Amino acid sequence: MFRDMFKKTTYIRVDIGKEEAEKTNQINRGQNVEKEPSIPEGMWTKCNVCGEMIYTEDLIENAYVCPKCSGYFRINAKTRISMITDDNSFEEWDQGIHLENPLDFPGYEEKVLHLKRHTNLDEAVITGKALIQGEPVVIGVMDTRFLMASMGEVVGEKITRAVERATNEKIPVILFTCSGGARMQEGIVSLMQMAKISAALKRHSEEGLLYISVLTDPTTGGVTASFAMLGDVILAEPGALVGFAGPRVIEQTIGQRLPEGFQRSEFLLKHGLIDNIVKREDMVATLGRLIRFHQSKEKMELENETKTEYNDLEYRKVINQKGVWEKVQMARSIERPTSLDFINTIFDYFYELHGDRVFRDDGAIVGGVASYRGIPVTVIGQQKGKSTKENMKRNFGMPYPEGYRKALRLMKQAEKFKRPIICFVDTPGAFCGIEAEERGQGEAIAKNLFEMAGITVPILSIVIGEGGSGGALALAVADEVWMLENATYSILSPEGFASILWKDSKRSEEAAELMKITAEDLKDLGIIETIISENGVANMNSLDLIAEEISEQFEKFLQVYTKKSGEELVKDRYNRFRRY
Repeated sequence: MFRDMFKKTTYIRVDIGKEEAEKTNQINRGQNVEKEPSIPEGMWTKCNVCGEMIYTEDLIENAYVCPKCSGYFRINAKTRISMITDDNSFEEWDQGIHLENPLDFPGYEEKVLHLKRHTNLDEAVITGKALIQGEPVVIGVMDTRFLMASMGEVVGEKITRAVERATNEKIPVILFTCSGGARMQEGIVSLMQMAKISAALKRHSEEGLLYISVLTDPTTGGVTASFAMLGDVILAEPGALVGFAGPRVIEQTIGQRLPEGFQRSEFLLKHGLIDNIVKREDMVATLGRLIRFHQSKEKMELENETKTEYNDLEYRKVINQKGVWEKVQMARSIERPTSLDFINTIFDYFYELHGDRVFRDDGAIVGGVASYRGIPVTVIGQQKGKSTKENMKRNFGMPYPEGYRKALRLMKQAEKFKRPIICFVDTPGAFCGIEAEERGQGEAIAKNLFEMAGITVPILSIVIGEGGSGGALALAVADEVWMLENATYSILSPEGFASILWKDSKRSEEAAELMKITAEDLKDLGIIETIISENGVANMNSLDLIAEEISEQFEKFLQVYTKKSGEELVKDRYNRFRRY
């Protein structure tokens, strides 16, 4: 595949050589570049990760990834553009911007002139307009061969102009970052580029337009602390070094050896700072799909509209002889389908996004963008496991504060792109451990309630298992709330209820009968709008039938709620809760 793509590609060095790299390291805060793989001229290439010799044609065929150790080679900007964009679709912008030397730094202009001749670049970033899988985008790609892609005035100006044109033309921006940070030779003028680009991206965002940041090796310093981390979606290549201060600076400052894998892509994903790690061979398909998901539409019209008003649907009484305590046990059953089971069954495609962009990615809440019969939606769910190991990973469906912050980040993103939101609620309650309290569990839940009340796109919440207390409500401030027929939704667990009222948790079965926590009870109280049949008992055998009913009802939900303005949605949602 890649051999055909790169027949016209010249095999050029991707790094700037050990001697020059060392000089650049000293200028650019000691960034560590010596151990990264590079592509020298010639038939054979040595991988600086594993030390093996690789036939260069095989390296190209494998998208510049070592076929022996999977180490990623840095690639130059023009090669990156040819890999990512549709054939002959790239139009370069803003070449030849005049370089200033604001500090009158000795030898700086001569150094830049030498690099222009050596790299055939006019600066450390290439910007322009292109197509990705037929979709128009503005793209910018940084190149470490040019002063370690440090960010000077020309780099800042080129990226800012590109973002401004993208805003005027109403199209997405994709920036591939790699940089040693601010350009020392330009001093405070370089620092100002961080604010300038960020301000341009703010205007782009206010127009409801998509910005995707793709972090490649290395992304450090002022680039990390500005446009690299401002994407609506932030992706990274495997193993990329990403951080504010470089490893050498940190080690010299604190006098400690850093742990293995510190500041790499995988570290960032674990700590909730990026959405996903994407392999190089999957990048085009991932970007194309994300662009299509985020295409802005004033109205989302369904292909098969009917004149039947959803609110006038006749309520079908669920005939069920099961006792309340039995329903509690069924709601907690490990055999019940999880949020991901429903998501993967109901939606045509689901792309999971990760992290709260502050602390970490919480496995107890999953979320991302999905396609429902061709309509982009945001999907969020509380996720339990089906084994001890999986439940440990998911914390038994009990979210931490960062889980709720991730959910809110995705809801606000959905509002920006005018996507309906569907939440799957299934939690015994928010996690109440020491760590959760230290990180502000109460504030995180309160912020969700506050913000969801004013979100200007339709929100549907479905209780599929346990709906426990405020931990459930944090995903259920919705236009409508539905429940599976054997799900429960309560102020707290029956055990907790009994302990508080009677100081005897053994009376939990008695408490369950008094609490009115079943779907039928809550329908009668006006707390929920719809009961979804489980066709007996909700398990993997009945999943398809349950999902089919949810899907049919969801289509009718969209027919009603996507016709309402943002102001109408907020007003009606307020009135829904005001009546309680």
